[in-house]
Amino acid sequence: MAVIQTIINLGAAVMMPIIFFILGIIFGLKPSKAFKAGMLVGIGFTGVNMVINLLLTNLGPASKAMVTQMGLKLTVVDTGWPTASTIGWGTPIMPVLVVSFLVLNALMLVFKLTKTVDIDIFNYWIFLLLGAVIYAATNSFWLAVVMTLIVFGITLVVADLTAPYVQKQYNLKGISFPHLTCLAWVPFGIVGNWICEKIPGLNKIKMDPETIQKRFGVLGEPLTLGFLLGLAIGIMAHFPITKIISLAINVAAAMYLLPKMIDVLVSGLVIVRDQVEGQLKKWFPKREFYIGMDTALLIGEPSVLASGLILIPIAIVLAFILPGNKVLPFVDLASLMFLLALITPFAHRNMLRMIVSGTLVLICIMYVGTSIAPFYTKAAVQSGIAVPNGIKYMTNFIGSATTWIGWVLTEIGLMLKPLL
Repeated sequence: MAVIQTIINLGAAVMMPIIFFILGIIFGLKPSKAFKAGMLVGIGFTGVNMVINLLLTNLGPASKAMVTQMGLKLTVVDTGWPTASTIGWGTPIMPVLVVSFLVLNALMLVFKLTKTVDIDIFNYWIFLLLGAVIYAATNSFWLAVVMTLIVFGITLVVADLTAPYVQKQYNLKGISFPHLTCLAWVPFGIVGNWICEKIPGLNKIKMDPETIQKRFGVLGEPLTLGFLLGLAIGIMAHFPITKIISLAINVAAAMYLLPKMIDVLVSGLVIVRDQVEGQLKKWFPKREFYIGMDTALLIGEPSVLASGLILIPIAIVLAFILPGNKVLPFVDLASLMFLLALITPFAHRNMLRMIVSGTLVLICIMYVGTSIAPFYTKAAVQSGIAVPNGIKYMTNFIGSATTWIGWVLTEIGLMLKPLL
């Protein structure tokens, strides 16, 4: 656990190059080529993180200003995914679960129950967060462990099932995304797409990036779209003109640079993936394997970024109008595009359909967040996180506990609690 924790503390930009270098050596790459592949992955992750941080740093204050302008005062506050990841890695059940995840993945591969080799260890926090909330709700160490392991195993299987669609849409051969936060919303993408197909007129509207660019020329390019969305968000935040223009340029920069940084990352990934794929075909000629990665690889898609930006004001309005909602969108507002990463292939990159699906996702998150807030907050305290002054309950948007799966498992845990 000390070794694993040390590697995790290095962050994805350092951890992933090490993992890819080791994978390359194991599967027969020359050390020089394995080093190059690992470095490209590391440089790509560093670039992706820099651009995402640029986006979040600029969108964060704007999102919070929009909340202030609406005068929202709700009792359950979104404290963001960084706090959620700290809860996950700090939960008392973490050591048992992390080792169990590695063992379970290996066993499922041996017994041909999954094709996915989940090397995205940094994002284990997503599963750990779910376990932490179940543990807080039930006070049962082993029930939380068992339920979380079941979800982990199911996630690997679902990652296999969605991989062909994602690979085709994003041109990422041999990659899957065992990312519970994003996979949980795939059914919402399917439902949202179905709703749009059944509404006359709406089913004729095409809003994929290529159609928009073809119709509007330079005005439809991602960088222009980012600039216009940045202007709109800055105006809704009541920023002064200088801050509005600065926000618009930074959002445009993120829309333009993020795909280029992801291309660097993928170029390193492809070197190792091709070697691994070739070697595995020799060792296991009748089997197929996927490398499990972080959905950060998908955020550079223009339709994902643009739709995520549009969801920011929608989330604030929903918080205001939904009856019974107690969740105040706050820190994770700037990260809403992550909710759309795996919806995109099922909405055919049509931003209208992605926004419809995203709206359904937001409604679900707010009601689930309202329901599990006491347990989420208790999990934070059990992980050594103090509840900020002036906040009654905590929650987040980009996590596992506030998905419909998190709510169902928490409710099952509460039903089983009297039997323990």
